[in-house]
Amino acid sequence: MLTKTCANVTRTFAPGRGRVGRLAASRPLVGHRNRSFRSSVVMAAGIPDSLPNVDFRVRVRDESIGGDNPFTWATFSSEDYFKGKKVVLFSLPGAFTPTCSTYQLPGFENNAEEFKKLGIDEIYCLSVNDSFVMNKWAQAQDLKSVKVIPDGSLAFTNAMNMNVQKDNHAFGQRSWRYAVVANDMKIEQTFVEPGKCENGSVDDDPYGASSPENILKYLKGEDFDAGA
Repeated sequence: MLTKTCANVTRTFAPGRGRVGRLAASRPLVGHRNRSFRSSVVMAAGIPDSLPNVDFRVRVRDESIGGDNPFTWATFSSEDYFKGKKVVLFSLPGAFTPTCSTYQLPGFENNAEEFKKLGIDEIYCLSVNDSFVMNKWAQAQDLKSVKVIPDGSLAFTNAMNMNVQKDNHAFGQRSWRYAVVANDMKIEQTFVEPGKCENGSVDDDPYGASSPENILKYLKGEDFDAGA
């Protein structure tokens, strides 16, 4: 028997202008009715102050191998990806899933140039999938700007305290949907979808706070939704 457990996450609001605005996203927002949108910095409880430094096993192209599948294994750390850069990192429940493939990932890809103009060096998409799946997803999405990171063993997701059980979809453990802006590994701002939930229904995967449209609002100094 599956147990559904949904947590209310405490929010801490730093001083700011405190204006209320409206978020415009490319998809109708799920689970974001009567939400409060603010221009002040909001950090989600449970997420560390800095991005955790873990190792990722990645399939990388090596032309010396030859053949139709010239790839080999490599190990990259969080520092290899994030150190010395200002980045947007967004994490989602799974590659090839509808919201992720239709709205979130292509949304970041299509807005990559605008993110760069606002000082973002790289955009990363992380999911609890292996490198084979993430590479194939990147290929299917024809990514040119967003880089994918496989967290198949949940090393990063667990360290971020963003792991959730999704046995109701036969997913096992996955990442809750969230995003961060980080500068040289230091987390500057979090965007966590509300209602972090174990074994919830399809309606327990809201999307809005971690959308590219919302994060662009933050980077522009406009009212934004920090989520949970």
